[in-house]
Amino acid sequence: MAKKSSKSVFRVLGLLVLIVLAVGGYWAYKNIFKSNVHLEQGKKYTYIYIHTGAQYQDVLDALYTDNIIDDHKSFEWTAKEMGLPEHVNPGKYRIGDDMSNRSLVKMLINAKQEKVKLYFNSQIRTREQFENYITDKLEIDAGELEEYLDDNSKLEELYGLNSENIMALVRPQTLEVNWNTSIDELFGKLKESFNAFWTKDRLAKAKATGYDVADVIVLGSIVQNESGIKSEQQKIAGVYINRLKQDMRLQADPTIVFANGNFDVQRVLNADKGIDSPYNTYKYKGLPPGPICLVSDQAIDAVLNYEKHNYTYFCANPDFSGYSRYTSDYKVHMKNAQAYQDALSKKGIKR
Repeated sequence: MAKKSSKSVFRVLGLLVLIVLAVGGYWAYKNIFKSNVHLEQGKKYTYIYIHTGAQYQDVLDALYTDNIIDDHKSFEWTAKEMGLPEHVNPGKYRIGDDMSNRSLVKMLINAKQEKVKLYFNSQIRTREQFENYITDKLEIDAGELEEYLDDNSKLEELYGLNSENIMALVRPQTLEVNWNTSIDELFGKLKESFNAFWTKDRLAKAKATGYDVADVIVLGSIVQNESGIKSEQQKIAGVYINRLKQDMRLQADPTIVFANGNFDVQRVLNADKGIDSPYNTYKYKGLPPGPICLVSDQAIDAVLNYEKHNYTYFCANPDFSGYSRYTSDYKVHMKNAQAYQDALSKKGIKR
């Protein structure tokens, strides 16, 4: 009887242990490992943004404001057990609809951020457009960025540039950065890319042109807006360098477009050329103070390897092929210009 009684006790105890383990396992699954994320129907993920200097309560506010978390108590228990209140990291975080408390807290503690892709292309023409783009994509404060780009002494010391031509530092490319990247970190990456492009060979070619790197980039931005064809860019660069050497005004239509700020126009009118702007190369001699767009490697190389010839005038071919007609005779140039104007009118292009 005693043996049977002992076996019964062990069976009961074993059953109790199994029940406790089952209950504990279910509790752990429900509170730690089961998805605790609530998103709108059909959505697979969302983002939260934790600002620099944020505290634990700010994290909770970011999660709770949009009702991302189903069970607040289980999340906060897990967060405290894993040490989230002491390890709040700023950044942009992607939250999937299948994330558990544990996986979510682990991501936040380990600062596994979602990278932000910055697309720098020729559509960014002005410093203002650049500033707006950066402050829209990153945590960087608009006022701080403007102040940074106005600091000529710092820009000269760090990059050999100034507030007018600082956009020469920015190459067309795609950068992946953290959302909370600082201004210094961002410009450090831009400088790395800039330095990688400007090899000893390119620097030597720039010196041979008689212009510094910033001026080569400025001229490249004009050339790029005249034609996308490599051979034409080299030929056009030769025209502009001839004009500069002869102390002639560049009279480059793309600079007028930039000065007027209307980048959709296809036709520059005589009235446009009266604008009083340092970018008006019909009014002022020499290069404008800064680039008129972000400049492709091809356009810069076209300037560095410009075609040596005697042309001082060119005008787009009226067949709109991207090629131009070149001459050193002003009367011939005016005939070429009239032919192009007639072609624009025939197509109904008034602006």
